[in-house]
Amino acid sequence: MDFIINILKLLKDRSDFFISLLAQHIIMSVEAAIIICIIGITLGIFITRNKKIANFVLGITNFIYTIPSIALFGCLVTITGIGNTSALIALVVYGLLPVIRNTYVGITEVDYQIVESAVAMGSTDGQLLIKVQLPLALPVIMSGLRTMFIMTIALGGIASFIGAGGLGVAIWRGITTNFPEMTAAGSLLVALLAISCDGMMGLLEKKIQKRIYKK
Repeated sequence: MDFIINILKLLKDRSDFFISLLAQHIIMSVEAAIIICIIGITLGIFITRNKKIANFVLGITNFIYTIPSIALFGCLVTITGIGNTSALIALVVYGLLPVIRNTYVGITEVDYQIVESAVAMGSTDGQLLIKVQLPLALPVIMSGLRTMFIMTIALGGIASFIGAGGLGVAIWRGITTNFPEMTAAGSLLVALLAISCDGMMGLLEKKIQKRIYKK
C-alpha cells in the first residue's frame, strides 16, 4: 500500500515532468501510427491485387515481427543513430504487420458474390475497391489498427533505451537509479495511455460497424 501511495505522490510532485513525457509519448506514437496507416493500408490493398507477392510480403512482415524489439533497436542505432529517428523506424516496422494482414484479409474475404455482382453492374476496379470492398472490410481493418495502436504505445515505452523521449525516460531512469516508484509510475502511465486508446478505438469500431450494418 505504501508503494502505491509513493507512486501517486511522485506523480503529483513531478507532474510537470510526467506531463512532458506523456506529451512526447503521444506525439511519437501518433507520428508512427500515421506512417503505419499510410504504408500498411496501401501495401495491404496492393497485395490483394498482386496475390503472387502476397505470401512474400506477409512472410517478411511475420519474420520481422519475430525479431526481439531490443535487438531491432540496437541494429537501428548503428544505422540511424541514437534518438527519435531510430525509435520511430522501429515502431513503424513493428506496427505494419497487423495493418497489412488485416487489410489483406478484410478485402480478400469480402463475399465473392457481392464482388461479382458489382463487377457485373459495370464497376471498375477502383470503384469496386472504394465503394464495395473497403467499406465491407473496414471492421477487420479497424481491428488491425486497434492492435497496432496498442503495440505502438507499448513499444514506445522502451524507446528511451536508444535515447528517444516519451514515458520510457521515466522507466529507464527508475531502473538506472534503483528508483522503483519512478519505473512503476512511467509504466502505469504507458498502460493507462494504451487502455484509453484501446477504449476510444473500440468505440470508433462499434460506430463504424453500426453504420455499415445499417446500410
